[in-house]
Amino acid sequence: MAEFDTVIKDGMVIDGTRLPRFRGDIGIKDGRVARIGRLKSHEGAKVIDAGGLFVAPGFVDLHTHYDAQLFWDPYCSISSWHGVTSIVIGNCGFGFAPVQPELRERSMLTMTRNEAIPFASMKAGMPWDWITYPEFLDSVDRHPKAMNILPFIPLSPLLIWVMGLDEAKTGRRFTEEEEQQVRRLVNQAMDMGACGWSLQRLGKVSIQPDYDGTPMVTDIMDDENILFFGRLLAERNEGFIQITYAPDFQGDGDLNEGLRKLQKRLEAFHEKLADVSDRPLLFNAVAVNDKFPERHRRLLKWLERCRERGLKIYGQSATVEAGFAFTFADWNLWEDVPAWKEATLGNFEARLQKLSDPERRAALRNCSPVLTNDWKDVFIVSVKNPEFKQYENMNIVEAGKLMNKHPVDAMLDIAVADGLAAEFYSAPVNTDIDGFRELAGSELTIPGVSDGGAHTKFFMGGVYPTEYLMKVRDHNVMSLEAAHWRLSTQPALCAGFKNRGTLREGSPADIVVYDLNKLAVKPMEIAHDFPGGEWRRVKRAEGYDKILVNGEVTLDQGKPTGAMSGRLLRYGA
Repeated sequence: MAEFDTVIKDGMVIDGTRLPRFRGDIGIKDGRVARIGRLKSHEGAKVIDAGGLFVAPGFVDLHTHYDAQLFWDPYCSISSWHGVTSIVIGNCGFGFAPVQPELRERSMLTMTRNEAIPFASMKAGMPWDWITYPEFLDSVDRHPKAMNILPFIPLSPLLIWVMGLDEAKTGRRFTEEEEQQVRRLVNQAMDMGACGWSLQRLGKVSIQPDYDGTPMVTDIMDDENILFFGRLLAERNEGFIQITYAPDFQGDGDLNEGLRKLQKRLEAFHEKLADVSDRPLLFNAVAVNDKFPERHRRLLKWLERCRERGLKIYGQSATVEAGFAFTFADWNLWEDVPAWKEATLGNFEARLQKLSDPERRAALRNCSPVLTNDWKDVFIVSVKNPEFKQYENMNIVEAGKLMNKHPVDAMLDIAVADGLAAEFYSAPVNTDIDGFRELAGSELTIPGVSDGGAHTKFFMGGVYPTEYLMKVRDHNVMSLEAAHWRLSTQPALCAGFKNRGTLREGSPADIVVYDLNKLAVKPMEIAHDFPGGEWRRVKRAEGYDKILVNGEVTLDQGKPTGAMSGRLLRYGA
């Protein structure tokens, strides 16, 4: 009888600890790494030939929104396709528990705007066999999974549960009675397996608002309420915190004194929260903008100052070169400009009417959104209307010159004439490898912000581990040993994934087996694989030979095997 369930033979092992790579074999038994060294093929009931391939820990993604998708897609794609074996859900304070039955539809509508998850898919694909947060975890536990899942307590539904929607939208401070209820609910959720809590705090003019354009309840949350949640984790001495915050970091010449003071106040608040909670705080996000390199550098300097004070604050780095393919039937990522936010609110008919309105155009022309450094970075990809076919593959500045119009008018006239079906592409603003090198070189940033499960029609951030390793390979950014520590071990340690993120004897066997030279992100595709008749954009991976979750091969040469070996990790257990 074989000693091991599986033996991975002759691979180049990178164990995630930053120790030098070595050639060796891995014996897997009962879902765990049982032995590392020189093993014989006959010792394994199954043998994976890893000759010429790297063998490393599966990747850990701390920022996803698969809270709905996991119920109809046990692989949580596209993340699993790119080597991710463990994820955290419930980020940004968004989630579906606790939710009273009469507010289920309202909670799904919320996610259609701020995370752009199709309503029809949620309505058709979510079982809603829970009301409370512990019941939600039990539901996740029951459902088949090809991925390990660690859950945050999302503060938005919790606040609505305790205060009611209307009162939560005021941003007022808790009453003593509400504090006691919050304490009970948080302790109950943590006892059942939550890893901490999350929130989005983007202010009254939120760039990720509710479906009706109003701020999310956490956007305007009272400081003392947030600190109260922090003290609850301090009392338990466990858990971690995720906060999404998007300050407008400009260059020195553009930053007025009032904004400087605001930046300092917000930095001070995060420091105070890290101090009172004494738990790891994951700040989202640190991202490069090639035109404004001082933005990410300011945050890196702030994180260094926090380290000097011994504060456990990490920046989650958004490293994906995030170009966006979109149509105006769905696009909503220019929320930082109020005129664009208002013009894209409402159903299809409302959008079409507002984007056609010449009275609105002046406000839309006057400012370029943050995700687009310049209008020349927006391209016309495809048009159905034959009158405008000639403008395909041009940027909107070029098209505007030919049409004798402002670029915004050219773009919107094409979109409206095409019934909002015309497809555009906003080029990435972070292609400079030096910026990536600065983020990757900081020990205080953790790769991620995949947003997996969100913005499904225009963002594919789940490619980040593959892209990260490709840049390490092609640009000598760091050693491969350091890269795997950053992609697996560091996020696992921050989040409290027990024993995961490394390949050591006794660790769960979450493993990627891949060919570094063949590693690639494939071109974008349209996939009609969501319930409710919905579609999404995806990018597949090349170069992954095998991906194992808890010792079972879940993907073989990129194809699902049907193995449902993922687990709900109740606080990392």
